[in-house]
This record gives sequence, structure tokens and C-alpha cells, in this order.
Amino acid sequence: MPVKINTLELENVKRVKAVSLTPSPDGLTIIGGNNAQGKTSVLDAICWLLGGKKFEPSKPKRDGAYADPILRATLSNGLIVERRGKNSALKVIDPDGKKSGQQLLDSFISELALDLPKFLNASDKDKAAILLNIIGVGDKLAQMEQQETQLYNQRRAIGQIADQKRKHAADLPTWTDVPEQPVSASELIAQQQKILQKNAENQRLRENLKQCEDAVQKAFLELESAKHAYAKAEYDLAQAKRSAEDLQDESTAELEKNLSEIESINAKIRDNQIKNQAEQEAEELSGQYEELTSRIEEIRQNRQKLLDDADLPLEGLSVQDGRLLYHGKAWDCMSSAEQLRVATAIVRRIKPECGFVLLDRLEAMDIATLKDFSTWLESEHLQAIATRVSTGDECSIIIEDGYIQSKTEPAKSVPPRYTPGWNK
Repeated sequence: MPVKINTLELENVKRVKAVSLTPSPDGLTIIGGNNAQGKTSVLDAICWLLGGKKFEPSKPKRDGAYADPILRATLSNGLIVERRGKNSALKVIDPDGKKSGQQLLDSFISELALDLPKFLNASDKDKAAILLNIIGVGDKLAQMEQQETQLYNQRRAIGQIADQKRKHAADLPTWTDVPEQPVSASELIAQQQKILQKNAENQRLRENLKQCEDAVQKAFLELESAKHAYAKAEYDLAQAKRSAEDLQDESTAELEKNLSEIESINAKIRDNQIKNQAEQEAEELSGQYEELTSRIEEIRQNRQKLLDDADLPLEGLSVQDGRLLYHGKAWDCMSSAEQLRVATAIVRRIKPECGFVLLDRLEAMDIATLKDFSTWLESEHLQAIATRVSTGDECSIIIEDGYIQSKTEPAKSVPPRYTPGWNK
């Protein structure tokens, strides 16, 4: 069973003169009173009595007191815890009468239950880390967050490169009057040489025609003496005419123009190729970007499922982007009552053996919220001892000038009990 405080007796501690208190075992016990009357001194004394030297006030003895501080508490597990004498030495006695010390108390008392502001004032990241560690998913979530961060950074880099590729492609000119591949000067020269050879052959045939014509003329003049030569020349003439009548010379002007413009054409072709390559790479990077987005979303879903399946100390708690959330609200958006409920639930889960928590300054809560908070504490079988600047009926006891002046149920006021020989 979680350990709770059954009774508390204090003398000469800070502002406390003499206070004896029997807190309610479940729910909220409110120590009321005006400012500077000793309310917080009661909580400080409990911290020192149960938490040890780290909680010892710098000046524990009440101003003007002749006797040394006396602190005594009985716990629900049967332990009696005392501090007394000049050095306020600790004495822990179990139900069998055996003595023990701070180590035994530390085994079941939560430091944060004594010092809740340590949790309340922690950073959002530290609050989330505490929650994740106590539900046993901190390491898994840290690994998921690391994977998500790596994928996110990789996706961002790919997105930036893709944008650069698209911008680069958009800035490049597009040429529509050029072929897809660079033009080869050697091919153009070869075509030119072929045409020149053909034209040279044409010229040869033309010269042959001229020679035949001359031969015919000569043969005609010598017809009488060379009929045979004339007949042959006439035959050759007919053949030459047939060979030359359909001849047509081709122009090399277009090839010469292409040769002169080849560098300009190839530059345009290279521009088109670079633009197409940039657009293709941008498209491929977009595919990678979408794939990484899917993987990031999958990690986030797995992380949320891990949290949904975890045994959380309070319904509505979750962690998102390294921040503690309660019903979807971040810490700075929670009310004071919500913050206390979240902190109390988490601190209790850290060390379930500790069945109480100390709360200072509940002035921010209205009466309805106090009742709701107390009802929740009772449902959780959790004991809370708190202070509030008030003298209203919601207070279990009221302290004035270091003494209990009045109280209402559930706390019970009794005169300080002095064990014989205890304060010797």
C-alpha cells in the first residue's frame, strides 16, 4: 500500500511555534491562513523531516525560540520519523522498534512529491521526458524522433535541391528550331565533300560533252575523209546527250551555312538537354520527397500508437514534438488546476509507494475547482497536504502566528503529543 502521513507534530521550525495535524488519508488537506503565518513552514518541515539534509532550511530554528526544533511524523506503514535536538538528528523507528535512517525513507518517498515545484518549473522537454520514462517508452520514442529528424532533414535537403533544379530549368532558354542531338561538323563536311564530288563528276561529263561536240564538228568537216569517225562521234554524241540532259547541280549553301552556325546550334541543343535533365532530376527528387514524407508519417503514427497503448498516469496525457500535452493543450495553455493535476499524477507514478504529495499556494484555484481536485485525489486514493492564503471553510486548519487557530474536517487538531523523553 502507498505510504501516507498519519500524524504530524512540529515545534519551533521556521515560523511554526506548535502545530499538530492529522491529515485526511485521501483527498485534500488545506492549511489556510494569511501571509507570513507559518503555512509554508509546515510543508518545509515535512520536506526536511522526510526528505533529509537536502531539504533542511538554512535557518530551521524559529526566531526567538529557546528550544530546538522538534519534528515528528507517524506514517501509514507504521514508521515513526523524528528530528530533534541541537543537531536535529534523524531517528526512524519501524513497528518492531528497530531503528533505521534516511535510506529507508528514500526507498518509498518521492523527492518530487516533497518538491512539486521542481516538476512544475521544469522545461517542457524535461516534463515530457519524465512522463515518457515513467511509462517506459522514452527510449523507443527517442529512437523514433531521431529517425524522424533524420528523414525530415533528408527530405528538406532533397526538396531544396529539387526546387533549385526546377528554378535552374525555368531560367534556361528553350530552342524549338534545333535537333535533339548536337550536330557533327565531320558529318556536314562529309556531306559537302560528297556533293562536291558529284558536282565534279557533272563537270567532267559536261567537259566530255564539249569534247564530243568538238569532235563531231571536226568529224563533220572531215566527213568525206572520215565517215567512220563521224559515225562513231555521232554515236558518242547521242550517248553523251543522254547522260547529260537530266543533270542538275546541288547547292552546298545550306551545308556551308550549317557549318558556320554549328557552334550556335550545338549551344542551343545543349541548353535543351540541360533543361530536360534538370526537369527530370527535379521530378525524381519529388518522388523521393513524397516517399520520405510517407515514412515520416508512418513514424509519427507508430509513435502516437505507442503513446496510445502506454499506461499513462492520467487520461488525456500525451507527448507531441517533445512537449507534454493534456487534452491537446501545452503546459502554458493549461489552467493552474490542470497543471497541478498533471504534475500530481505524474509524480505519483514515478514512485507509487509514495501515497502523498505536498502542494504550496493553491490560491489560484476557486472553490469549485478545489472540490473537483479533492474529489480526483480521493478517487486516486492520494493524500495531498496543501497551503492556501485563505481563512475560509475550505481550509482544514488555519494557522496564525505559528499556531493552529481553527480547523474543519477532515483534518483533526489535537494538542501536541510529547513522547516521554522524546525532547530530552
